[in-house]
Amino acid sequence: MPEFNYAKGRITDSLQFIATEIKEFEEDYSTKIWKDYKEDRKLQKLMDRTIENIFTALIEICGTILTQEGISAESYAQALSECAQRLGFSEEEQEILAKIAMQRNRLAHRYLNFRWQAIDMFIKNKLLILKLLTKISEKPE
Repeated sequence: MPEFNYAKGRITDSLQFIATEIKEFEEDYSTKIWKDYKEDRKLQKLMDRTIENIFTALIEICGTILTQEGISAESYAQALSECAQRLGFSEEEQEILAKIAMQRNRLAHRYLNFRWQAIDMFIKNKLLILKLLTKISEKPE
């Protein structure tokens, strides 16, 4: 039986999971606006959970990559920023990606006044997130 590389498998699985979640968001929620969100509690839960899943998996991937390289991170924000830095992202891009950790926490801990901001951040920075995912998937082992 071939030896299984835990980190590689974990990253691959998480990349696939994120791709599925992004596809679901695009198909089901990308046309929703604040008014739709505000007026539909079920929609809120579905959108919140989808974005939280994406952000959490992204943090997990970055943390796994850093661990493979023997680097520790003090926070989720640092894990995202450090991973992006190692993949050649600009300082501005690193800062934006680090802010995902705060947005993930807002969703995970149900900060009621800020959940839409987390969703809006995903929408506005989706291309940057996809760029990070592409760089990760192209990263040599």
